[in-house]
Amino acid sequence: MSNREPYPASDAIVGIAFGIILTIVTCGIYGLIWQYKQMAVLNAWLGRDDFSFGVWLLLSIVTCGVFAVYYEYKMAKGIIEIQEDNQMRVSNDLPLICVVLSLFGLSLVSLAIQQSEINKFYNETSD
Repeated sequence: MSNREPYPASDAIVGIAFGIILTIVTCGIYGLIWQYKQMAVLNAWLGRDDFSFGVWLLLSIVTCGVFAVYYEYKMAKGIIEIQEDNQMRVSNDLPLICVVLSLFGLSLVSLAIQQSEINKFYNETSD
């Protein structure tokens, strides 16, 4: 792990197909683990604790998923901030895409897209 990689790549990089299939096979349980991992990665890259799995889970349940949609937006904004800070290609439409997907019940697709962007942190910084 270099100075530009504040979180181990072995823990951060998840294969998109693997994540989707395992989430479906486990009836969503792996999706929770995957979300937790993404929050930990983003917190490490940002150098602050912007994302809390416990808060996300509790408020998502209490608000019947409304808070989860907000968090998809917030996490996408965090990804953009990391991309900008590391001179990577910025995915400006990511927050809107993630919110729209979540609103249409496609949070798993949003999770996969965010993971794709997170995986690029390691591919682009190692060049």
